[in-house]
Amino acid sequence: MKRLIMAAMLLLWAASATRTDAAATTTAPTAAAALPVKAKVEKPSMVTPAEWNSEPQPIPDNRRHTPKFITIHHAGVNWRPGTDPAKFVKNMQGWGQREKKWPDLAYHFMIAPDGRIFEARSMEYEPESNTAYDKQGHVGVEMMGNFETQRPTPQQLESLVKLSAWLCQEKNIALSDIGGHKDRAKKQTSCPGKDFYRYLEDGTFVGWVKQALEGKPPKVEPGPPLPGGPTTVVGEPLPATQPTN
Repeated sequence: MKRLIMAAMLLLWAASATRTDAAATTTAPTAAAALPVKAKVEKPSMVTPAEWNSEPQPIPDNRRHTPKFITIHHAGVNWRPGTDPAKFVKNMQGWGQREKKWPDLAYHFMIAPDGRIFEARSMEYEPESNTAYDKQGHVGVEMMGNFETQRPTPQQLESLVKLSAWLCQEKNIALSDIGGHKDRAKKQTSCPGKDFYRYLEDGTFVGWVKQALEGKPPKVEPGPPLPGGPTTVVGEPLPATQPTN
């Protein structure tokens, strides 16, 4: 009898051990799945259309699109010290409606010298352009200033990186689909200007965006002036020898 009792106890102990091992094996993947993930890229602060008093006109439904690319521009006009960015955005909207018959701003976002991001045209619709290329799928981002004669501010570069990372995340845009206006409209324009385009050309800008997407705050620093390039940062008075257009 004692032998039978001992045998039964040994069987119960073996069964219990098997269940414990199986439970450990089952829960191991769950623990791995619970590993912390990188922080989501937060939407950067923006000035809404209502805040700058936007007055868009209706855009036809056939101009709706699905964002697939980020296309970076500069305004192409020298930024004068003391200019109010909100008035600049409003004036650009009115000029486009009067002179170009565009229902709204050409771009989806516009970045001021102080780094403020202005929401412009709704991303539901393709942008406008003075150049010829298929605009379907392009998110147009403009920085105020003329980067053939001026240099973007550090604040503009930082805001552009944050905005681009957020757009890549929210619209599932590949890093390889970030480019400048001159990349889309071949041999038609120098936009976004040589002092910014160099960051696209050498991969620096995409590197900054990649770091932001990985949850690593990028160290966004302007490079030195290009040989023969502009030395004046947007917002500073231009040298007397440079046109003020």
